[in-house]
Amino acid sequence: MGALVPLTRPGWVEAGRHLLAGLELAVAEVNDGGGIGGRPLELVVRDTAADPERAAAAVEELAGLGVVAVAGEYHSVVARAAAARADALGVPFLCSSAVLDALTEEPTPWVARVAPAQSHGWRIYGDFLLGAGRRRIAVATQPSVYWATGTRVLRDHLAPHGGTVVELDAHTLGPEALCDALVEHGAHALLLLVGTPEPAVPIVRAVRGDRRLAELLIGAPAGQPEFAGWAAALGEDGAGIPFLRYLPESLGPLGERVGKELRERLGEAPSFVAYEGWDTVTVLAEALRSHGTDRAAVAASWPEVAVDGTRGPIRFSRQPGIDVWQWAWPPVQVVDRDPAQPGGDLRILHTG
Repeated sequence: MGALVPLTRPGWVEAGRHLLAGLELAVAEVNDGGGIGGRPLELVVRDTAADPERAAAAVEELAGLGVVAVAGEYHSVVARAAAARADALGVPFLCSSAVLDALTEEPTPWVARVAPAQSHGWRIYGDFLLGAGRRRIAVATQPSVYWATGTRVLRDHLAPHGGTVVELDAHTLGPEALCDALVEHGAHALLLLVGTPEPAVPIVRAVRGDRRLAELLIGAPAGQPEFAGWAAALGEDGAGIPFLRYLPESLGPLGERVGKELRERLGEAPSFVAYEGWDTVTVLAEALRSHGTDRAAVAASWPEVAVDGTRGPIRFSRQPGIDVWQWAWPPVQVVDRDPAQPGGDLRILHTG
């Protein structure tokens, strides 16, 4: 089985490390249980480094090596390139963490996804903003189809409720100029639709240090505060910034067990990305057991396979506007790091 993971910069290395931990743990458990038809499952890992061309080349290489399927990837634009190549080559691809709705341009039988679609999760984030009374929203953004799509989802969801979204270009506006623009627009919230640590960390520091913006909510729907590096870079300034994560309010026995083992592997609390990795391999292992190791048979299994994942029962279906087989839906939370807790423990603000 091939695995696509961002393990070097400019990829989100922390996310890649958690994703790989989940993938590897599940493979180890499959093999401890006798493998697939008595043969061990091997994970052939390739670093995408957040590069779409590199990911597409990796899919082609893995296909040539004879993998039965490809799993993983975190970055949406990278996963889209991988999905297109997998579709063209007839290789099953189960995407773990990328949320961009349009992973492929046309409906495909070859690609499925464990992560929720961006439109689903970001609408839930929009509901959180409305519930918090934040209707005048500013987004600090960078050029990317992922950020542009997220902005459009929020704008379309908030508009019927009197919400507005103004875009501020983080590429041309420095942190101080961005603060001035927030004051000028009378923003109730600033959403960080930008990379981390740059420019997200300097923006947060500037906003936190500007007395004019003391009542402004900073948000990060893409989940930048999920990983330990965020707290290490920002300390107290990094708390109280709501973000999306894909976990239930409480894990069941399976999730608790897997979470404990992931914590031992990682040396820290596992993120939802680690659980996504474990769920991905578990789904593929069941597909291989029930439908065989032929690539076409694996792809044909998407609508039939059903497994108990760490975050609930997983089944795939076709959803409007989404051209891949989709788990509808993983649990979605809006959480932040509690400013009142020294360690910035996560608190649940909203569920969907």
